[in-house]
Amino acid sequence: MSPLLITILGPTATGKTALAAEVAYRLQGEILSADSRQVFRGMDIGTGKDLEDYRIHGVDIPYHLIDICSPGEEYSAYRFVNDFSVAFDGVVGRGRQPVLCGGTGLYLDAVLRGYQLADAPIDPEYRRSLEPLSDEQLTERLAALVKLHNHTDTETRERLVRALEIQEFARRHPEAYTHLPEMRHLVFGLLLPRQEVIARIESRLRRRMEEGMTVEVQRLLDQGVPAERLMRYGLEYRHVTRFLLGECTEEALFRDLFTDIRRFAKRQMTWFRRMERNGVPIHWLDGTLPVDAKAGLIMQQLTSLSYETPL
Repeated sequence: MSPLLITILGPTATGKTALAAEVAYRLQGEILSADSRQVFRGMDIGTGKDLEDYRIHGVDIPYHLIDICSPGEEYSAYRFVNDFSVAFDGVVGRGRQPVLCGGTGLYLDAVLRGYQLADAPIDPEYRRSLEPLSDEQLTERLAALVKLHNHTDTETRERLVRALEIQEFARRHPEAYTHLPEMRHLVFGLLLPRQEVIARIESRLRRRMEEGMTVEVQRLLDQGVPAERLMRYGLEYRHVTRFLLGECTEEALFRDLFTDIRRFAKRQMTWFRRMERNGVPIHWLDGTLPVDAKAGLIMQQLTSLSYETPL
């Protein structure tokens, strides 16, 4: 019987980490993070690492795939799947229960639906061959090679060229594809009323500003991380960098960032619903319940599953 992966997902500010830590505590488990920005060291406040959540009932819950890269480094879904596979095998090998937790839809989807991803070296000659083609032609060529799981590969010409370069390389080198370990899945999602999510987003954003999010971003700039790279690391880093460059006021920073995070939470739910339509069963939990109550519902589901198939 393949090992079981428990996944806890949900939009931003819904309390995923605290619940995952409680579940891991009860099951002697370890947490694997599915967050595309928490992989970076020194990017703590803006990414909402909340590492204190991993200490529960006086016990430090082991976690993985956090603080594994330098700020400014490139990280991709391909690298995530490889890193996840290594961490997953390690957790299972120690006889512990793996718990995947996060809100990056692409990373979650890659694991839960078993994406086959590939990487490739830079190929200057191939890139030159693409120069005469329009962005629309590049997009059509990419769509003919691979199913487009998301739109990030088509956002800029640079990303389009890179995506095509990877797919052409993988077509010639099938061994370049990722291979996930065998596993079974049990997926839980957190649902809260829209207004409750908005209130939590506002409260958390105010707290992050008070904790020094602008100081964190300034430190990264002082360390030599390019501003354009920081602005690609998500909403907080994009807006705060613009503020530090003098492109907006502090009032506009908070207002625009608050608006964009709300929109982001809505896009996350859209992704999760699409995952369901694509065959990923998600057991939705009432996010307003206390952590103990939500964890209890998960334990009940596990007990029910254990009667059907051995865990």
